[in-house]
Amino acid sequence: MSMSQNISDTGPRGPKPTRRISRRNIFLYGTLIVISVYYLLPLYVMVVTSLKGMPEIRLGNIFSPPVEITFEPWVKAWSAACTGLNCDGLSRGFWNSVQITVPSVIISIIIASVNGYALANWRFKGAQAFFTILIFGAFIPYQVMIYPIVIILREMGLYGTLWGLVIVHTVFGMPILTLLFRNYFTSIPEELFKAARVDGAGFWGIYFKIMLPMSLPIFVVAMILQVTGIWNDFLFGVIYTKPDLYPMTVQLNNIVNSVQGVKEYNVNMAATILTGLVPLIVYFVSGKLFVRGIAAGAVKG
Repeated sequence: MSMSQNISDTGPRGPKPTRRISRRNIFLYGTLIVISVYYLLPLYVMVVTSLKGMPEIRLGNIFSPPVEITFEPWVKAWSAACTGLNCDGLSRGFWNSVQITVPSVIISIIIASVNGYALANWRFKGAQAFFTILIFGAFIPYQVMIYPIVIILREMGLYGTLWGLVIVHTVFGMPILTLLFRNYFTSIPEELFKAARVDGAGFWGIYFKIMLPMSLPIFVVAMILQVTGIWNDFLFGVIYTKPDLYPMTVQLNNIVNSVQGVKEYNVNMAATILTGLVPLIVYFVSGKLFVRGIAAGAVKG
């Protein structure tokens, strides 16, 4: 029997090639396209409206691209829009938000990473009780704690200051971040920890020389979560600070909900996009590491 006959008898082997166009693919990509349009259409309207002048906006064609592009609404939103008694735009609120976000993110991540490392690798007395109490705090509604925190900050002399708000964001970010770091460190092979202990490394030596170099993805996850949550916060910002120190989101609310003068929709849209740019940029720059951190153990445990 010839080789060609053997091949014809056995037939082709391997999985059957799938068709590119199938009901499954049509349903899958159709659903993704509909969801994408649902989320991108409002963003498109915001962008094109922010680039139009008010006479063109009054024509009512919100989906039409601008006939004459103007960046004046962006300039006014940044430096001249009224956010209450002051008419210096979002620039002051932007720097307030930076001064709130940067230390809050750094402090909360440092403390939570050490907490998670200790809970994952060091069996100290009361660790399980401490972890249970910490996680329980993640499910307490923020509104329940507003007034007690006002009293605490007032007694500390920090009510109405940026550092008071930094403390609030750090404390409220601690439960979920500790959970993320604990689960990530638990996913790291325990043999590395034991080998370091045999070599004489202590608590901080293992943390800095072994855990930190292997933990870039989870640090990015924590950073994105904290930056997004703190930068977009409105409730804490309006309660625990004063008008001169309002973060960007509070000033945006004052611009959009202003009842005096002409409603400038192009300025409102520009101000909204400016307020949301920072978390968007952070996510797009570090998005791949965010996915790696989640996949490598951020939600295990």
